[in-house]
Amino acid sequence: MQIADQVQSFIVATTEVAKGDEPDSAVPFLLLEVSQLLLAGGRLGAHEDILPDERYEPDLGAEPDFDDLRERLAELLDPVDVYSEVFDPYEPRKAPVAHRLSDDLADVVTDLRHGMDHYRAGRTTEALWWWQFSYFSNWGPTASAALRALQSLVSHVRLDQPLEELDGLDTDQDLGEEEELAEEAGKVMAEEILGPLGLRTGR
Repeated sequence: MQIADQVQSFIVATTEVAKGDEPDSAVPFLLLEVSQLLLAGGRLGAHEDILPDERYEPDLGAEPDFDDLRERLAELLDPVDVYSEVFDPYEPRKAPVAHRLSDDLADVVTDLRHGMDHYRAGRTTEALWWWQFSYFSNWGPTASAALRALQSLVSHVRLDQPLEELDGLDTDQDLGEEEELAEEAGKVMAEEILGPLGLRTGR
């Protein structure tokens, strides 16, 4: 099944990137994988509601722990892990909040793995229901936010534009108004992060 293949590809690819064996290709590779995953999400979103075969979700046992994946991604993406995002673009005057790419990617893997466990157990409809439901409720918005951050990062570098880093920005605090954001922002040239993250400007 194509959806399951794309889900499995994302889980495997993100896990491999987090190992840090090829840091020079980390960000471009994540950009590609998240983009491909959201294509699968778009198919699920456009499809009519998928109804599970059983009234109650079968017990999968203990959930896998992805804290190690989260920590390895945080270490790998440290220069650009934190970014700002508006939770709901249709909610008026909603202030941007701080997110972490490492948290986002690990959360997406957690959601996808839950459905994959159903799929591997032969419960295809249950897996599709879970992937569709969690696409709307969690991993879809989360992956979309991560994609915007990754695409913005690559664009800053490819267009040879300085990258602003939010000094002291924490994911537990709101960014507030633009004036406050400007006070926190410190200039960091893109060259400082290109090598470790696989982003290099053209000649």
